[in-house]
Amino acid sequence: MSSFKLGLIINPIAGIGGSVALKGSDGINTPQQALALGATAKSNSRAAQALEVLLPYKDQLVIYTANDLMGAQCAASLGFAVETLYHSQGQVTSAQDTQNAVDALLAQDIDILLFAGGDGTARDICQRVGDSFPVLGIPAGCKIHSGVYAVTPKAAGRVIELMVSKQLVTLTEADVMDIDESLFRDGIVKAKRYGEMQIPSELRYIQAVKSGGKESNELVLQDIAADIIEQMDDELFIIGSGSTTAFIMQELGLENTLLGVDVLHQQEVVANDITEPELWSLLNERQAGQVKLVITLIGGQGHVFGRGNQQLSPRIIRAIGKENIIIVATKSKLAALENRPLIADTGDMTLDEALSGYFPVTTGYKDQVLYPLSSPE
Repeated sequence: MSSFKLGLIINPIAGIGGSVALKGSDGINTPQQALALGATAKSNSRAAQALEVLLPYKDQLVIYTANDLMGAQCAASLGFAVETLYHSQGQVTSAQDTQNAVDALLAQDIDILLFAGGDGTARDICQRVGDSFPVLGIPAGCKIHSGVYAVTPKAAGRVIELMVSKQLVTLTEADVMDIDESLFRDGIVKAKRYGEMQIPSELRYIQAVKSGGKESNELVLQDIAADIIEQMDDELFIIGSGSTTAFIMQELGLENTLLGVDVLHQQEVVANDITEPELWSLLNERQAGQVKLVITLIGGQGHVFGRGNQQLSPRIIRAIGKENIIIVATKSKLAALENRPLIADTGDMTLDEALSGYFPVTTGYKDQVLYPLSSPE
């Protein structure tokens, strides 16, 4: 019986700047800067979560990949048969390494290319693949605006599982999107479409392209803000990224980091655009139950953790506690999900499972709805 030929490319530095408020990993010096600030690379562990789903099938597939942290180390550590077709030269890999690896894998006639990274990685792969070959992304970057990614790493594994087990999977085209990180760091979102790639279309597991734009219903946002502001007393309030939470800061007349995390105490700013280590230090100064987290979802996708708010790491979320998480959203934003659940993709599957269930979502003043939150299997 012929083996399924799975191509695998991991961008080792994808998303490395997320937890330290650098908004991504683009830029020659950004990875080194992120490491100096205490960041750790997460893309290999994210890829491992996807590959673990395929362990029951490891005798039926061969993984074709690049050396070391670009794929070989991760796949081999899980016991898969590995063929290393590309060797990077430097200790820090580049976009050129990604593209060279794509060329080497395509020459081996692989069945699908699975890659771990963010929107920048998707762009690099699109330049080589275009819309002529099936790919699937494992979300591991800070920016995940493209529609070529599964909703979680585990979901990516489930899609490949369907193919390995010879179930019918429809191919469709999905947009490759990216934003200008230099503008992103200044709080400006300027997204651009860079092309399309073919992906296996299994809608339970594939994310939508992010919906942009601010909420138009200002009265509803005012009601949501009034509800949250009324709750602010002596507790520490962590305000997550997004336009809905930004409106709360606007109503308070406070400086806001649209694409970062801010901290308030008694309706005054304690810290703007805080990093994960700084937030951890602040939490250690507070007693349990004295911290609230206010977050919203990404329009069109439903993610509440794991997209653009890596400062909210698993240890941060655990320290805050599920009971102290306040999700805010307009009912129109929830309706746009078309009954799809909210998604927790923290990088810690045990935590994702603990967060799952029906969450009260604040949709107005003294107005809440129960909405499901999950991590797709």
